[in-house]
Amino acid sequence: MKERIKHFILFIILIGIDQASKFWVKAVLMNNDPIVIIPGVLELQYLENQGAVWGILSGKVDFLKVFSFFVFLLILFLYLKIPQGKKYNVLKIIAVFILAGAVGNLIDRLYLNYVVDFIYFKLINFPIFNIADSYLTVCSILLFLLAIFYYKDDDFAFLEQIFNKKNQATSAGQESKPEDNTTKPADDHKSNS
Repeated sequence: MKERIKHFILFIILIGIDQASKFWVKAVLMNNDPIVIIPGVLELQYLENQGAVWGILSGKVDFLKVFSFFVFLLILFLYLKIPQGKKYNVLKIIAVFILAGAVGNLIDRLYLNYVVDFIYFKLINFPIFNIADSYLTVCSILLFLLAIFYYKDDDFAFLEQIFNKKNQATSAGQESKPEDNTTKPADDHKSNS
């Protein structure tokens, strides 16, 4: 329980960092020139993103609100199912960062109908993003690398148990069909003797 309280505090801090950065960007950069951090490489500039990451699904704000909410619920459900033990600590932390990233952008969509983006890698012309996007992207990459190099298939058995319960319930419903009670001819012969 103490671990979950610590994770909840981390979750709130991460959302606070994201929202504070967006508040600052709106106050300082909206309708102003970009702030150059490293000339030709990194800039901070204000952008209202009405789509998802990298501007995909632009203008689909209502869909993205609902989708973000369901992603949040799914990740939260999976977080609560992660087993106890040191081996899974990093997995839980990654889940907290992903949850914070999803909520950080969801807050923008709910209150502004767009997401505030501001970090621009000019050197490679990378799409403008924000801190919540960073949480999501970096942690997704880390999760992928951990799944390949650190965790074994058996370490994810808890996921199979979650989804097999659903499959077992479905197959149990199919197995409970009424049996065929017709008498076979061999049984009739035995009963007559």
